[in-house]
Amino acid sequence: MSVDTGRPGILPASFVPDFRLVTLAALVALTASYGSVLYHVTDVVGGARLMIAVLLGSASLALAVGRVLRVRTAVFLTILLVGGGVTVYFVSVPASQRALISPARLVSDTVALLTGLSVLRLTQANVWALSVAPAPVFLSWYLAVRRHYVASVVVGGIALGLLVLTGDAGTFTTLLGVVGGAAVVGFGTLDRHGGTAAQVDTLVVLFVAMVVVAATLSIAPTTRAGPVLPDRSSPSGVTSFVDSGDSVRVVGTIRLSPQVQFTVESPVEEYWATGTYDRYTGSGWVRSGDTDPYVGRLGGPPGGGRAVTQTVTAETDLGAMPAAWRPTQVEGIPSGRVRVTDQGTIRPATTIDAGESYVVTSRVPNAPVEELRVADADYPEEVATQYTQLPSSTPDRVAERAAAVTAEADAQTPYEKARAIESYLESSKRYSLTVERPDGDVADAFLFEMDAGYCTYFATTMVTMLRAEGVPARFVTGYTAGERVADDEFVVRGLDSHAWVQVYLPDQGWVRFDPTPAGPRQSAERARLSEARQSGDPGVDTENSGGTTPTPTPTGDEGATTDATPTPAGNASVGTGDPGAIGDTGPSMSTTTDGGFELPSGEILAFWGVVLVGVGAAVRRTGAGRRAVRAVWLRRRGPRRDPDADAVRAFDRLAYLLERQERPRRTGETPRAFVRSVTSDARAHRILATYERAHYGDGVDRAAAADATDTVGELIRERTLPMRLFAR
Repeated sequence: MSVDTGRPGILPASFVPDFRLVTLAALVALTASYGSVLYHVTDVVGGARLMIAVLLGSASLALAVGRVLRVRTAVFLTILLVGGGVTVYFVSVPASQRALISPARLVSDTVALLTGLSVLRLTQANVWALSVAPAPVFLSWYLAVRRHYVASVVVGGIALGLLVLTGDAGTFTTLLGVVGGAAVVGFGTLDRHGGTAAQVDTLVVLFVAMVVVAATLSIAPTTRAGPVLPDRSSPSGVTSFVDSGDSVRVVGTIRLSPQVQFTVESPVEEYWATGTYDRYTGSGWVRSGDTDPYVGRLGGPPGGGRAVTQTVTAETDLGAMPAAWRPTQVEGIPSGRVRVTDQGTIRPATTIDAGESYVVTSRVPNAPVEELRVADADYPEEVATQYTQLPSSTPDRVAERAAAVTAEADAQTPYEKARAIESYLESSKRYSLTVERPDGDVADAFLFEMDAGYCTYFATTMVTMLRAEGVPARFVTGYTAGERVADDEFVVRGLDSHAWVQVYLPDQGWVRFDPTPAGPRQSAERARLSEARQSGDPGVDTENSGGTTPTPTPTGDEGATTDATPTPAGNASVGTGDPGAIGDTGPSMSTTTDGGFELPSGEILAFWGVVLVGVGAAVRRTGAGRRAVRAVWLRRRGPRRDPDADAVRAFDRLAYLLERQERPRRTGETPRAFVRSVTSDARAHRILATYERAHYGDGVDRAAAADATDTVGELIRERTLPMRLFAR
């Protein structure tokens, strides 16, 4: 018997892999990393199918012309693709915005992209993505066809790096690109200079080590700013959606602190808006467009509205400028510190420090409900296009459910549809701050898989359902009125942070709706504030607010309202913080799961899959796997077969034992010569004699075969320790 003692590899030694195919497969991973980000942009904004065609077409073109097109010609063609893409994007920008484009603006926008401006914030994000996609894909694949693998990775790496700088490429996507690029270089080197199958497992182990190290570093805890309770690991809602800037990602469990954020002097109660978001990504919200300097009075709502003046005083550092919708004038703070978004909200250019005050005059719509109810669907084209957008991957059942809800309520006008969906969500879903963030589309999951959530889930789902019905709607963050401490003064805490919905009604503008149930919010807020006061937590009261926990005053209109009506359906008029913003109120809060077994996320499964591949490669590379199998085989008697076969198996086990402990059997060395040269044990010679009769002679009987099997088992037990074979 001859035992293969060559060093094992992840592939058989006799197999000669096609490293070129492996290299191109790795390039697919690199291309998929940045291509998936560009696809996501078009999925959100529009043109996802066209993006797939562009990516596949660019790669196919490179494969077709790679061997016949000279490098200079290919580079020139790439420049043409870049220039053509820029031209297409420029032409797609609305004429009103195109007039604002200047060389300085182009430079500033480029710098903004390279320093964290998400591609999704671009006005024509889908056109931008479709315009830039062909060039890197074509050139990267062309260079790979020409076997210029390093240059190919550089091109693809630049494309991925740009999307990393914009913040659009996540950790998993970045890892996929990095590992894919490293694999292109590694396997490409083997392709160009020759390599063996045994080298593959070494590369695999290195790639897996890269993934593990990078993934480990990416999950290191970060420090969050804002009023977060120190004994909780869940993210602060204030940080999550009130001060989140240009984007909001719907998260899982949150807990907000009861610390005072600011006070407001206002003759009426209002919701104090801080941010408005128009672009739904399926997992959160993005505010498209740029901010402009505040240069004086801003336009009010189409219907005029009544003037409401508010004086806001920061009690802690604020990253937002709360104000009633719609703000038209800001005083008490230098205009250079105020920015205005394309959606009409105001933002501070620098942090509002504790103790600073500013005065905002807002024009609050005050049309009666009767007028709102009969408003038609004659929307401006720009509003209809921008605020009915939904990702193309949104499941059809969301629109089907929205249609069923409005049909059951016999809702015909936009206002009636908004009221129907608002009432449906209020009555069909419970509120809970303790939720598991779902995978996939948030609105779809909340409608069909979750039974509870907090304000961001309710508001996101209502906007999605309205848009599915063709009604322009958007996602708004800010604070509810807070605690009334005087006729015209309100104290607003972190637990008052909230998210709600604005619906566009012709001749009136943006009208507020709030689908989050109010009853549980009120009791949870009172309990949380009372708990904080009893515990002596600092910063939960001002000079005017210290005292008993506020009791909500009765609501006015029990239906949904405009911004002119301070008490939307189901909302308390005092201290009506978001349920998810109240904080953890104890075990009574339910989760969104149904109690069944939940698989880990796709990223976690992929990570552990990569780890298993690495472990397998390492085991094969070191030979531990084969030795482990052999160790089990050596100690296992095996099924009883015919005597001759049992005798041969007994000798095979003896030969393997002697080869591992003495020396390998030489080429051409007979079994008899090998056994007699390495051992003088009579039992081994008896097993050899039985083997020779079975293999070369007339055969053996059952007794002789059983004796050989038992004897080799005895030798194995005597000559081995449990781990000895693994250590050799």
